[in-house]
Amino acid sequence: MRRWARGALPWLVVVPGAVWAIVRLGGWDQWYPATQLIAFTPYVALASPLAVLIAALMRHRPAAAVAGLTALTLTICVTPRGLPDRDPLAGADGRELRVLTANVRAGRADAAQLVEYVRSERVDVLAIQELTQSFVAKLDRAGIAELLPHRVVYPYPGVIGSGVYSREPLRDDGVTMNPHNFGQVKAELLASRVLIESVHPVAPADGSRQDGWRRSFANQQPATIDGPLRVLAGDFNATLDHSLLRTLISSGYRDAAAVVGKGFTGTWGPWHGNPIPPVVLDRVLADRRIGVRDVRVFGLTGSDHRAVLAILVLP
Repeated sequence: MRRWARGALPWLVVVPGAVWAIVRLGGWDQWYPATQLIAFTPYVALASPLAVLIAALMRHRPAAAVAGLTALTLTICVTPRGLPDRDPLAGADGRELRVLTANVRAGRADAAQLVEYVRSERVDVLAIQELTQSFVAKLDRAGIAELLPHRVVYPYPGVIGSGVYSREPLRDDGVTMNPHNFGQVKAELLASRVLIESVHPVAPADGSRQDGWRRSFANQQPATIDGPLRVLAGDFNATLDHSLLRTLISSGYRDAAAVVGKGFTGTWGPWHGNPIPPVVLDRVLADRRIGVRDVRVFGLTGSDHRAVLAILVLP
């Protein structure tokens, strides 16, 4: 092998990971195809030590140093979501609020299965995305009204619909329509005085939707320091490696799964035939004044998403 080839080969192995780390660290993920690729950062972090090993075996010290820095950077970015926090609020004496969110894939999910989760997990609030009129009827036939008698629902065909079901009375705060008609119901739990939203930003499926995805996050409600308590639950179409989601969280939310160290549990990906590894799109964001006791993830037949339950503690 020629000398220039021996010198170039280690960099061909190392540079892609280094560029990935720069994009992730710099928050330059808002353009196609970086938006789609950055969702798989945990897998790149897991594989990054291989570049260190290859560069070391080829005795290329500069490339090995860059690969080592890349691996360290990506590890620092992703590891915290897998480590449980010591959350003193989780053991507080406040009332428990059990929030379940589910993307029902334009009404194709198994409604009876979802209602069974509500029953067995003693769910207090159910947030649904892609809610259709036919799915509302299926939920009613499955007995949702006996468990969660109060509702604010805006069912529409396709991905537009959204809804919130609750054990306690709700105030209808309307629906936000993100670009490309991705709807988000807003409601207030009147007894608990908690504002809740069934979140569904535009899916950045291709370059034509990138601007809509960015504008969707501009529509999301930031947390407040001393204002009303907020809980955002839904299909965020973003992971913790997307800068727009991190900016929203930094306003005063906590990602419930990350708080309890379950931030790597995938909720979308291969469950409806997509040939990709799982990523975490569905989540519950809770005001930082709210404790987080646990997060559980459940399969949902007929949907390409999994349902997420967050067990919260109100102050």
